[in-house]
Amino acid sequence: MTLHPAYNEKNIFAQILRGEMPCAKVYEDGGTLVIMDAFPQSRGHCLIIPRKPSSNLLDVRPKDIGRLFGTVQRVAIAVEKALKPDGIVVTQFNGAPAGQTVFHTHVHVIPRYEDEALGGHGDEMADVNDLVKLAELIRNEMETGHA
Repeated sequence: MTLHPAYNEKNIFAQILRGEMPCAKVYEDGGTLVIMDAFPQSRGHCLIIPRKPSSNLLDVRPKDIGRLFGTVQRVAIAVEKALKPDGIVVTQFNGAPAGQTVFHTHVHVIPRYEDEALGGHGDEMADVNDLVKLAELIRNEMETGHA
């Protein structure tokens, strides 16, 4: 697989953006959608997805990268306030050899808790009700204007 594959409109994030697949939505604006990862590596694992189609970060326009990472920072701040983790990992994969499994650009915000091991990338599906509750906690922090 190439590092610059043709964009596939059938990828799961494209379907979520079109409202064809459900998600535990945290936040959205004109440029991004924030959802809970259905296969989280940690409690509170969020995904920030740009609305414009791109296979990975190398295909995103520079002005859109600024907007994307502005949302990433807001989400990380809200996760910190809502969940009180001991650390936060922000990561993004480009290409299958780098670990990318969905070929629509997205950024992971993963809370880390000192005595908890990080789960594998995409290993186990979370309980939907838990994801909805976590999304609400994080969204509430974002809506207060502090994040």
